[in-house]
Amino acid sequence: DHALGRSRGGLTTKIHLATDGRCRPLAFVVTPGQAGDAPAFEQVMARLRVPRRTGRPRVTPDAVLADKAYSSRAIRRHLRRRGIRAVIPQPADQAANRKRLGSRGGRPPAFDREAYKQRNTVERCINKLKQWRGLATRYDKTATIYLAGLHLAAIFIWSAR
Repeated sequence: DHALGRSRGGLTTKIHLATDGRCRPLAFVVTPGQAGDAPAFEQVMARLRVPRRTGRPRVTPDAVLADKAYSSRAIRRHLRRRGIRAVIPQPADQAANRKRLGSRGGRPPAFDREAYKQRNTVERCINKLKQWRGLATRYDKTATIYLAGLHLAAIFIWSAR
């Protein structure tokens, strides 16, 4: 699997990643360009390690800030079972369906607008990673080499002060 997929822009690769509050990558997964975001969520969460000052890294963050593509019952259930606060907006179609069902639709999921303002750290981290021309243009033939380039760029981001 070379993680190449056809999308509107041609052959592309999508990077799914988790970052900390300082735009440093914590975990990432590479998928074909046409792949959806939600199926890669559990893979990213499985690779996630939140560093601490001392001791082993934590495997559960305090909160997950994600965009509307990650707003599904399965993802919210996964986060709830692990004790992680979900800050994910609800898409308009899901809200309309919930309202249409009335009392059977359930309560709307909790959403913290102030916390959600920090979600742009993911986009800023992708911008830092794409400063490398090899990552921005995907010259690498195999996904393994592309992933190695991502790891190398992440090391440089983490080492920069």
